[in-house]
Amino acid sequence: AMAIKERPRLILSDVMMPKISGFDVLDILRNTPETMNLQIIMLTALSQESDRKRAEELGVDDYLVKSQVVISDVIEKIREHLGLDESY
Repeated sequence: AMAIKERPRLILSDVMMPKISGFDVLDILRNTPETMNLQIIMLTALSQESDRKRAEELGVDDYLVKSQVVISDVIEKIREHLGLDESY
């Protein structure tokens, strides 16, 4: 509901969350007309190829494993998906 109300350009989501799985959030966002074209990056501790594949099948734009990235990598991916150049 918040994504529909706020209309963000990008959502950064974890997979493991207390009330709803990030996979479920991704599925809902991709199947809701108002949010289906949002950029969605998952930042998670789940490094199994099966988890990455599931996210890709659900339509994630990028899948980052926390143990394999540093904050500058995350910022770079956000800039990339928002179409921002380095001088922004």
